[in-house]
Order: sequence, then structure tokens, then C-alpha cells
Amino acid sequence: MALDKLLKKELAVVNIGLKSFTDALDAAACPSAQVEWKPPVEVAAGTLETLRAHAAEIAEANAHALAIMLKGKPVLAGLDVAGNVVPGMKKNLLLHAGPPVTWEKMCGPMRGAVIGALIYERLAKTPKAAEKLAASGKIGFSPCHEHAAVGPMAGIVSYSMPVFVVKNETGGNKAYSTMNEGLGKVLRYGAFSPEVITRLRWMEKTLYPALKKAVAHTGGIDLKTLIAQALHMGDEVHNRNRAGTSLLYRALAPAVVETGRSAKTTAAVLNFINGNDHFFLNLSMAACKAVLDAARNVPKSSLAVAMARNGTEFGIQLAGTGGRWFTGPALVPDALYFAGFSKADANPDIGDSAITETGSLGGFAIAAAPAIVQFVGGTAADALNYTLQMYEITAGENNAYQIPYLNFRGTPTGIDSIKVVEKGIFPFIDTGVAHKDPGIGQVGAGVVSAPAEPFKKAVEGLAETFR
Repeated sequence: MALDKLLKKELAVVNIGLKSFTDALDAAACPSAQVEWKPPVEVAAGTLETLRAHAAEIAEANAHALAIMLKGKPVLAGLDVAGNVVPGMKKNLLLHAGPPVTWEKMCGPMRGAVIGALIYERLAKTPKAAEKLAASGKIGFSPCHEHAAVGPMAGIVSYSMPVFVVKNETGGNKAYSTMNEGLGKVLRYGAFSPEVITRLRWMEKTLYPALKKAVAHTGGIDLKTLIAQALHMGDEVHNRNRAGTSLLYRALAPAVVETGRSAKTTAAVLNFINGNDHFFLNLSMAACKAVLDAARNVPKSSLAVAMARNGTEFGIQLAGTGGRWFTGPALVPDALYFAGFSKADANPDIGDSAITETGSLGGFAIAAAPAIVQFVGGTAADALNYTLQMYEITAGENNAYQIPYLNFRGTPTGIDSIKVVEKGIFPFIDTGVAHKDPGIGQVGAGVVSAPAEPFKKAVEGLAETFR
């Protein structure tokens, strides 16, 4: 267009910088458009060149890994005791959330959960004795993810704890998770007071045997169908599980009644589930774990099969790099805090529950559950935008999990670490917040984006496999 004609047209602006510029233009009634652009993550020299040279091979591997994820069919197959079924479980071993971490480097809530687990296992009588034992070298620590398991928040799994057994019927593999205790002062948030231990033992002696018989009576419960329905009912099955828990309750309740040993026990079991909106969380996590584990060990794939945090570090694993962890410091979530607490009390992001985002749920499906962003003063439009951004960094869309507001578009599926680095867009996660000190428990709930460093290291690690 000739300059003289251009200058005669109404001024309009496209801004790729700070949004405050667009806000100022809006205030002056000047037509403008804000472009959501971020610079790419800086990686080691030659990394992106290497990956681009093998782009066709990576695309083929990613299509294969994505197909495995989409075909996954997680089913609640039963319950058992961790020591009986979790691979590699030992009496002196505690599993934890996130990438590997030693007792010396554990955050406060994870230390609190370790103390509680050692008291629960009757390996220590007091918190002081438990701390001494944990530091003695006689107790081993290992990531849940390396034992086909996942755990929310601190994620501690010990030998005697009952676990859900979730089978991926297409992959043939299994995943395990503990049962959800509820909110507030609970082990997974680092609390270890007598009420916490008493609840855990009730779950072992009363809840577990009742549910074990009930699930066996049902012949198994299709979790993929329950999750798909829950998304249509306002859940994203990470931080909001009210619909998922209700659907599970409807599936289980008749069997609990028919197999119950007494009316009192049956009522106690059903009331416990009914009183805990997050009861389904541990199952949605195990469902995602079972599906994603089947997509591991696809050479050359840049898709993430795990994102997890130990409260100190955020770690990811890729389908194409085996069991190698890529880590960076965990961030503190933006959150709505309980009365009497603030961000100064919060521990950095913690838990294996980001397996739901890795599996196309949670923050990736938050457009289906916009009420969650109210935690941090957000709007329904913010929730929609978060999900739309996640399509930018994924390899495809889910064929079962849909978002009604997006005309039943499939949720963003298959986080591509190369896209994350190239576009500077990081996985969006909604999560609970634990107090930074052991023994206190949950202090809020909020949202956080994954840090850049694990993805930077991951693409550099993937590039190394081609050299």
C-alpha cells in the first residue's frame, strides 16, 4: 500500500509487547490487537538444529506415542496392599512424589508425610524417633513414578497402605495409587498428628476391605467413561472432582451395600466417600499414569509421559528418553489461601497430580471447570484461554475427553517438549498448596505454570540421543 494511502487510513495497532500498551490504546479508543507471543526458551547451541534435522522421525515417533495414549482404557480393577502389588515395594522403602530426592533435601511437607508414614507403619513411636530413623539411612526413598505408582502432594506410599489397582486394558500394564484421605490435616499435605494416623488405620482396616469386596463385585469400573462424563459435568478431575466422585459413588454404592458386613460399616464407608469431593482424584491420577506409562520407551519421541514435583524440584520424563528425569526448581503457586495463611507460608509446587495435566486433564481441561480460576481472581474467559494455549504445545486432541464449551472439542493431548521450548508456553497446572513446614497440612489451592528449566534440559537430552 502506498504510504500516502496508509496514512489516510484509521490508525490500528498490533502489539506483541507488554499488554499495558494495548490497555492504553483501548483507553484512547484506538483499535488494537494484543498478540500473545513469548520468546523461545534458550537452549544449548545446536540443540534445535539437531532436532529439526530429525523432524520427520520425531513426528513419526510422536504420532505413535500419541496413538498409544488415545487408545488407553484405564479400568479400576481392584484394591490390594502396596506391599503385595507395587513393583519393588519393600518394608523399609517409602515412595514419594516427584523426581528423586534425599531426606536431607526434602521439603517440609514431604518430611512431615515421611514422619507420619513411619508412625503409621509402627516403625517409630514419636515424630522425633521417626525423624531420626528417616535420617539414619535405614529407610529407602524412591519416586512413585519408578514403581508404576502416583501419589498426590507428598505422595508417600508405604508397605502396608491399601492402593487402588488400575489396569490399562489396551496396554496390559497397571498403575497404583493410595486412597484419598480428604482435605485439611492429612498425610499427603505433611500432617502427622494422631487424628491423621487414626484415619489412615481406619482406611486400612475398614474402608479398604469394604471397597475391595465392592469393586470385585462390580467386575471393574471403566474410569475413562467416568472421566469423560465428569468433564461434561464441570470437573477437570485434578482440583475439582465433585462430579467424578459422585459418578464413582453411584457405581460403587450398590456393591458396597450388597457386600457390606454390617449396616454400620456400610454407612461409614459411604459417608466417607460422600463427604470427600476429592475421593476421585487418586483414581484420575492412576488412570492417567496407566495410559501414559504404556507410551514410554518410544525412541525419538519428544512427548512428555510424566510431570511431577517433589516440593523442591519439578521433573519431567519423555517417551523418547527412557527413565531419565529432567529437573528444575519448583515454583510457588498463585493461590487462594485459607484464613490465617498467605503465600509466605506456601511450599513450592508439590505432588504427582500433574500426571493429570500430562494426560490432557486438569489445567489442560480447565475450560470445562472455569469455577477453579476463581481461586486466584480469574474469570471464565481466563479458563478458556488457558486451555486454548495448551493446544499450542500438544501433539493432538483427545478422542474421549471433551470440553462442552468448545463445542465438545477434545482436550489438548500429548505435551510436546519441543513446542514448549520453541513457543515459550508452559503447561498450566491447577493444584493444592501445602504449608512449607512439616505437620501443618493444606493452606490453600491455586494455579501454577511448569518451569522452563526441565523442558530446556529435556529437549537437550532428546537431541543427545541423535548424536
